[in-house]
Amino acid sequence: MKVWFGGYTSHDSKGIYTANVENDGTDIKLTNIKNTVEVERPTYFQLVGDLLFTIIQKGDQSGIATYRIKDGEAEKLDTYFHKGAAPCYISVDSQKHLIFTANYHLATINVFSYDKNGKLTFITNDKHEGHGPRVEQDQAHPHFFDETPAGNLVSCDLGIDAVDFYKLDDNELKHLARYQMEKGFGTRHITFSPDGKTMYIVGELSSQVNVARLNENTWKFEDIATYKTIPDDFTDHNGAAAIRISKDGKFIYISNRGHDSIAVFKVLDDGKLELAQRISVFGSFPRDFNWDKAEKYLVVANQNTNNATLYRRNSETGSLTPIQKDISVPEATRVLFEED
Repeated sequence: MKVWFGGYTSHDSKGIYTANVENDGTDIKLTNIKNTVEVERPTYFQLVGDLLFTIIQKGDQSGIATYRIKDGEAEKLDTYFHKGAAPCYISVDSQKHLIFTANYHLATINVFSYDKNGKLTFITNDKHEGHGPRVEQDQAHPHFFDETPAGNLVSCDLGIDAVDFYKLDDNELKHLARYQMEKGFGTRHITFSPDGKTMYIVGELSSQVNVARLNENTWKFEDIATYKTIPDDFTDHNGAAAIRISKDGKFIYISNRGHDSIAVFKVLDDGKLELAQRISVFGSFPRDFNWDKAEKYLVVANQNTNNATLYRRNSETGSLTPIQKDISVPEATRVLFEED
């Protein structure tokens, strides 16, 4: 098992790094961190089998790239470049051989296909329009584009405080519905309950998480409740970032950049949330975190302090216990476990 890290390459980073996972019989630790893929600004990526799909930048061009990973080495297979800023999010449907990206600065959501050799083909895109009341909301800013539990597509847009749903129909994006958030919420990422009937939406600008019911047949929504991800008395700048739900649907985890913590919420029987823990990330600016397949261990990457932290997770209480701090990883914004 390995843990993969990607991020910016503005200072010390050379691209995507891997860490070995060693098990001493009681716990694990991350060792032998090395640069596995030399690539510029791989701020988000996905692994599917031996294929790596990553955001890439080269000079004034940006886009996505595919690599084949074999025996710890990376072979570049294909790239798709465009002018302007790079995407901020990438997801993959390995069954349909589709790739979905969100481009924050260009205000687009994009669909690609790929074949077994990693060759990329652009299919279609959609450009968001609009703005919000805050200075960060000068225009539309899609930050997430992925699939829903029912196989539709969903985007989160920070600039227009919206969650939009789509269907890929005859290689075109057909808009299905919109869940409009309150102004200034700063919609960033979303996750769904295991039964697909509840969505949890994190607001970067508001440092909040919204709980809402959805029906992907009728496209009706019900706003349940909204919760702060940071303490009420915290007045410094904070940007909520990643959100994940445990596979049993019992706990929600959200990273806070500024408060530099992970907030853990327990999901109650009525779908509402109850704060279970806020724990330090022992670093600064935790953009992303992830866990192993069993969800026993969680790793968070701290972009500004060039370190990662490893926790043991209690599946009964949802709580995190730090077991390894100051794992040296430069400029990381993405974390992913690779398992056999």
